[in-house]
Amino acid sequence: MKDSKFRKGDAQTAVYSSDEMLRPSPVDRIPDGPTTPQIAYQMVKDETYAQTEPRLNLATFVTTYMDEYATKLMNEAININYIDETEYPRIAVMNAKCINIIANLWNTPEQAKYKCGALAIGSSEACMLGGVAAWLRWKKRRQEQNKPTDKPNFVISAGFQVVWEKFAQLWQIEMRQVPLTIDKTTLDPEEALKMCDENTICIVPIQGVTWTGLNDDVQELDKALDDFNKHSGLEIPIHVDAASGGFILPFIQPDLKWDFRLKWVLSISTSGHKFGLVYPGLGWIVWKDAKYLPKEMNFSVNYLGADITQVGLNFSRPAAQILGQYYQFIRLGFEGYREIQKNSMQITQYLHDQIAKMKPFINYSEDVVNPLFIWYMKPAYNKTAKWTLYDLQDKLKQNGWMVPAYTLPENIESYVVMRIVVRQGFSRDMADMLLNDMKSAIADLEKLTYPTPTRVAMEKKTPVDSHVFDHTGSRKKKK
Repeated sequence: MKDSKFRKGDAQTAVYSSDEMLRPSPVDRIPDGPTTPQIAYQMVKDETYAQTEPRLNLATFVTTYMDEYATKLMNEAININYIDETEYPRIAVMNAKCINIIANLWNTPEQAKYKCGALAIGSSEACMLGGVAAWLRWKKRRQEQNKPTDKPNFVISAGFQVVWEKFAQLWQIEMRQVPLTIDKTTLDPEEALKMCDENTICIVPIQGVTWTGLNDDVQELDKALDDFNKHSGLEIPIHVDAASGGFILPFIQPDLKWDFRLKWVLSISTSGHKFGLVYPGLGWIVWKDAKYLPKEMNFSVNYLGADITQVGLNFSRPAAQILGQYYQFIRLGFEGYREIQKNSMQITQYLHDQIAKMKPFINYSEDVVNPLFIWYMKPAYNKTAKWTLYDLQDKLKQNGWMVPAYTLPENIESYVVMRIVVRQGFSRDMADMLLNDMKSAIADLEKLTYPTPTRVAMEKKTPVDSHVFDHTGSRKKKK
């Protein structure tokens, strides 16, 4: 053999003629020696090959498509650490510009040149920052009044995203949950206020509930809270978790008041990597005014060549997403964002209407307010079906689709639902392909002679609520 090292990997080695392709990939020990970048690349690439195509993943809210220029721009910034403002000062300025743009989308009243906000790795970190700020403001007021600060709480609907459970646990703040029901599908302001007291740091309505796709009525909550605060002498604020809705409502429903136009909305968080149309991970939080951001949340270091002050749970973080967000703002403009979100909404409405026509299903809500929705089996159909939505999920996965099935939150956990999230990159043609695959899967499942293991294992069946459903198992029309 001319070169004894040929099979071990060198510039002449064909990737699949190398010895590395005969070995399993590393599991618990680093390999003894190096290999060529081509072989290493292919090994990693092959390990992800069997995954679902990202654009067919209708479970995730996260952006799976950006144009080639955005992708190029972000790839070129992959080695930039945002926090190092001395080396990359223009990134810090670009970040501030993004915060200004988002704050004005949310109708900020702040007159300062640079609005008060912060970058986050995702909306989870942004939620944490909003919660911590509310807690510290409450704590300071209590201390000034010589009152105890050991029993803080916040109020949120049972449709919360898991970050709020983490926030409650990590900061030891009681989370008071307003129950949801099958006919009361969003946060009830009156029930929320019943849970408030002098130890309540804030109420958290959600715009784009992860579980259902619906929006809490922030305007109605703000109105009720204003009356509550006047009579109680308290100053309970609102933090809006707008992980999804923050980049939907300004473009689709600009006249709807859910943002800083409302008196008690003091902070809003969102996810740039969801309907902000940027690859993960990116989140934003904006405060109504700088006075609502406690000074204790600003941390400074001087070991990077200058005094650098930042707000956030993370320190080092990628700058690429900032460039991606700023690019999208410039590239799309207000009208471009509106048209993308409008298309997503129209495709969502189409899927919502078509699924409602399928014999087994009923939509959770008659309204589509965000580019996502959920549905479940009609109670009458569910009684005799030999399959469950988990079986339909598996069937669709065989065709590359990821359409999740899951149970609803506490109090309505007996309902198994499926959810579709429509994002940029999902077309009407793809919607028709999904619907055809669903119909084929359902036809196969209806031929079953015996119940599936998931049907056998299901302990509870979806209850038939007489005040919600008629005798056929269809939802009654609202009067």
